[in-house]
Amino acid sequence: MRLPLLALTVFGLAACSNGGEAPPAEAPPPAAPAVLGGVDLGQPVRAIGTEPFWGVEITPEHLAYTAVDHPGLTATNPGPTIQGTTAVYAAAGADGTTLVVTLIATECSDGMSDRIYPLTARVELGSQKLNGCAASVAFLNSQPAP
Repeated sequence: MRLPLLALTVFGLAACSNGGEAPPAEAPPPAAPAVLGGVDLGQPVRAIGTEPFWGVEITPEHLAYTAVDHPGLTATNPGPTIQGTTAVYAAAGADGTTLVVTLIATECSDGMSDRIYPLTARVELGSQKLNGCAASVAFLNSQPAP
């Protein structure tokens, strides 16, 4: 009688095991931050231009365009599309106005100071096209004011 009881116990334990399944895989490591021209695009970046004076703040959450002759525009940051030495952010404000910011990994001078920026910026706000420079906010805060 003991043999059948032992056999049932062994079969019962075998039914409870994981059947040789592999342990769950570890989570993949976080993606490396997108870097363009030495600038970490995962951190706040500022693009600026002159004549007319304008700026675009790029944070992980939003793109915010400001200018002396414009009421401003804020849009959700969709993240950059990166191809080679170019990163493009394409978004639209609440009113449907498109904002496309293209950052290019080439040094840039704003033409009004001795500051050299690591990125060139091209901005399209609706049909308006603007040219300027860009850098991380940390870089701009560490440099003497122009």
